[in-house]
Amino acid sequence: MNKPDFTLEKIKYSTDSPTFQKAIKLYESGKVTQVEEHIRSYTAVVIGTEPYHVFVEDRRHDYGHCDCYLGQRDVLCKHMVALAIYVVKNGEPLTEEDKKQFTAPICSGKTGILNDSVLHETKKAISKAVSYIKPYNGPSRTWFYYQNSLSEGCNRLSTIISILPVSEQSASLIVDLLLRLDKKLSIGGVDDSEGTVGEFMEKTVEVLLDFYKLDQNCIRSFKKLKNRETCFDWEKPLLDLTRLN
Repeated sequence: MNKPDFTLEKIKYSTDSPTFQKAIKLYESGKVTQVEEHIRSYTAVVIGTEPYHVFVEDRRHDYGHCDCYLGQRDVLCKHMVALAIYVVKNGEPLTEEDKKQFTAPICSGKTGILNDSVLHETKKAISKAVSYIKPYNGPSRTWFYYQNSLSEGCNRLSTIISILPVSEQSASLIVDLLLRLDKKLSIGGVDDSEGTVGEFMEKTVEVLLDFYKLDQNCIRSFKKLKNRETCFDWEKPLLDLTRLN
């Protein structure tokens, strides 16, 4: 079976957690059956409450159709995602790493410093993730896909932040990221009316507060937030710490 244009990484980052986890259960329990490859597409019968006929294009896992309740309303369903996982893995077992998904940033709880090579790759990964958080100036019919792009960007960033070691170095990276996102929201044309990016930023500030509990040197990176005007005062809890120290 030829590999599709999408990857398991793409599926994880651009699919909401409940749908992804349900799709994993379908895949691991052998519910994806009669898989066939066609020209630039794949079909299968996925066994849910009844057998559903599923179609997915090979360029994007969310381009396709399913005759379940959600699929008939053009909503990405667990059956489509399960087929996409099958195509990417070619029916092979999933590893624990394959199934791990971050939809919000957390503190790793481990202290340490990134070496120059890892730091360089981390900065590249951050820039790639931020590219999904882009301006919106399209027609209303593309709104759904635009919101998905914002979610994917935030999920990618959540994964990066969640594996960073706790240190002043990492804290500085995260503060720079927050300032970058704030600029996108304030003057960069990003339409965050659903609050996807804003919520991510607030949770990221919580991660920085956890960093401080483990390494108080992180506070030095918070000081670059002084005298900054931001979109919604997300930096206030961090600045409050600098005033106390």
